[in-house]
Amino acid sequence: MTSVAGWAAASTPGAFPPLPRAVAQSFYRRMRAVAPAAVGAIERDRAGGTEQSFPDTACGRLAGSLDDAGLRALGMWTHHWCMRFYDDDTTVGRRLIREIAARPGLGWTADEVRWMLRESVSAGPAAADRFTLPRAAAGQLPPADRRALGHWPEVEVPRQRRPDQSR
Repeated sequence: MTSVAGWAAASTPGAFPPLPRAVAQSFYRRMRAVAPAAVGAIERDRAGGTEQSFPDTACGRLAGSLDDAGLRALGMWTHHWCMRFYDDDTTVGRRLIREIAARPGLGWTADEVRWMLRESVSAGPAAADRFTLPRAAAGQLPPADRRALGHWPEVEVPRQRRPDQSR
C-alpha cells in the first residue's frame, strides 16, 4: 500500500512550488465537508458490489446531489483518499474518480490541479490510476493555465490505460 501524507505532500519541495498554506487549508476544509458522506457512500458501495450502474450506487447518488464545487471537493477528497490508501480496497473510490473525471465543465482551478498532481507524483507508480483526475481536470483549465502546468517537464502526465468499465 502506498501512503502520502496530506500537508507534507502539499508543501514538500519538488516539481511544484509549495501551495500557500491558506490555499491548501481551503482545500482540506472543503474536502472535510464532503468526507463523511463520501466515506458512507464508499462503504455502502463496497458492501453492495460493483454490478450496478453508477447512478444507482450510493456514490452515484452522492455525486448527483452535489453542485460543481461540491463535486470538485468530492473528487479531490476521493483522489486524496485513493493516493493515501491505494490498494485493491480502493476499487469503489477509483470508479468514483473516473466518473468525476468524465464530467465536463466542473470549473477546476490551476491550484486544485497542481495539488492533485503533487499528490499523484508523491504516490508513485504503485498507484496506477493516480493521474486520472488531475489529467481530466487539467484538460478543463483555460489554455493559459494549462501552459503554466507545462513548466514542470519532470511531471509529464502519462497516458492512462483505459479503465475497466465493469468496475
